[in-house]
Formats: sequence, C-alpha cells, structure tokens
Amino acid sequence: MASTATVKELELSALPPASPPAHSRPPALLARILGPFRRGRPPQPQPTTGFYTDTTLCIGCKACEVACKQWNQLSADGLSWSGNSYDNTQTLSATTWRHVKFIEQFPEDGHNGRIPLGIASGPDRPPDGAPAGRWLMMSDVCKHCVAAPCEQSCPTGAILYNEFANVYIQPDICNGCGYCVAACPFGVITRSEIDGHAHKCTLCYDRQRDGLVPACAKACPTASIQFGPLDDLRERARNRVEELHRRGVQGAYLYGDRATETYSALNAFYLLVDRPATYGLPEAPFNPWLHMSGDYVRSFLSGLVALAVLLVVLLLGRL
Repeated sequence: MASTATVKELELSALPPASPPAHSRPPALLARILGPFRRGRPPQPQPTTGFYTDTTLCIGCKACEVACKQWNQLSADGLSWSGNSYDNTQTLSATTWRHVKFIEQFPEDGHNGRIPLGIASGPDRPPDGAPAGRWLMMSDVCKHCVAAPCEQSCPTGAILYNEFANVYIQPDICNGCGYCVAACPFGVITRSEIDGHAHKCTLCYDRQRDGLVPACAKACPTASIQFGPLDDLRERARNRVEELHRRGVQGAYLYGDRATETYSALNAFYLLVDRPATYGLPEAPFNPWLHMSGDYVRSFLSGLVALAVLLVVLLLGRL
C-alpha cells in the first residue's frame, strides 16, 4: 500500500501548473530588471581565519598542491621537471594556488652544513663529523594581508575582504587590468591565460562557509599547514618557536605574524629557520600604498602647473 507522502506527491503532480495573476507580472519583471543594480546584504562578520605554516614539519609531499587543484578544479601545470630540485610548478600562478618550494643547502654551496636538531634526525641523519646538508621545504600560498596592496589597487572592486577577513577575488568583476599583479610584493597574483582575469587562493571560502577546513590543510599529513582563528594560530606558532629554541633550533622565528613599519601583518604567516630570501620571500615587504601620498601631491602640483600654462597660452592668444 502506497504511503501517505507518495499519494500526496502524486496528487500534487497531477494538478495543472498555476500561472501568476496578471497584476503580479509587472512587479516581477521590474524586480528582474532592477535586481542587478541592488546591493545585497553583506554576511555577518566572522572570527578572522588564516594559515600558519610550520616549514620545519613540511616533507615536500605536495599533498596540499594536489588537494587545492582537485577541490578548486584547477588545471594541471604539466609533469616536466623544472631542474630546481623536485619542483615542477616553480611558482604560484592563476592555476597553482599552493606551491611547495624545495631549497637544497649543501656545504659546497656556502652552507655551513649543520642540520638543526629536530629538522633532520633518524636513520637519514649523517654521522657526526660527516659533511651534511639540508632541505628546506615550504608550502607557499597567498598571504591574505591585513592591509592588502592588491585590494587597495583594484579599480573595479573585484578584490574584497569576505566575512572571514580573507582577501577574495571576484573573477566576474575583474577587468584584467593587472594592477593587483604589480601591487603584490609577494608575487602571488597572476592573470589566467584562459579568461584574462586575476586568480589566487580563496582560502577555500566555499568550504569555510560550510564549516569545513580548507582542502590544503585537510590534506597535509604532518600538520605543517594549520588553519583556524588567527589568534589561536599565533599563540600556537609562538609556543612552537619556543619549543624549537629549547631543542636547539635557535634560528626558528615567525615571519609575518606582526605588522612592521612598512607592511601589515599576514593572515597566512610562516615559521622559518633561515632568512626570508632563502625561501623566496622579501626580507622587508613594502606596501606601495605608502608612496601614494607623495604621488598625489606631485600629480596635484603637475595639474596646477598645466592649468597655469594653459591660462598663459589663452591670455597670450588674445593679445
């Protein structure tokens, strides 16, 4: 015997489709015309989230790269070796939002050959007195800057901060001008060869809205990539630095967890054991926006001079 729900569904499907009354059609048409010009309600602000990447735990497996590409449906970058260690993607791009860097250091390259305690250990650690080297590995990503130059330079409003305070690009509003590409001191953003729009890490905004961890952090087998509220991440990272110092890794420090005189704090910061330049990061990132006040003054003065010259020419032409 058919269930009550099944009978009800059959009864409803047998009814003829209802047409809206004539008086409701013009308002519906008007709403469709005016809809694109209306501002929607912004989502409620959420606790600021970000990434904390501990490079001492990275094993270079590239699980984060694969997970990022799979979840965001990004095209592959080819399987040819770059010649730079085991790196085949080489850099962040419009189709590579996570990039694992391999830095090989050996005594013949000028490195002192000492492997910090806790970074290389076990059967692969060379015996005492033997020449030693080390690999530094880092999973690079958009820094989601607190004051992002890309967002400040965007002329169309395509780049904004979402409710999680993450820097998000709306590709359908991007006009492909490339101002954000030039503004970013970390070389994160590039334009796609397919649609000409700028693309970068979204910090898995769609997953965050559903209460899920970003794909890269979810796939990382060593917890090198950690995701969560920013205040919790900073406390966790500082405790990790203290732990490494107790274990003898005196060179461990955090990069981007605090603002400097020339740049804001990063919502995706790192624990490093060598100079930032070794990892391809700027030693002292500088926000181009700090130069803009002088540029505005020079532009204003240039406009005044041009206007004065024009007035002189007009006056001389009347004489």
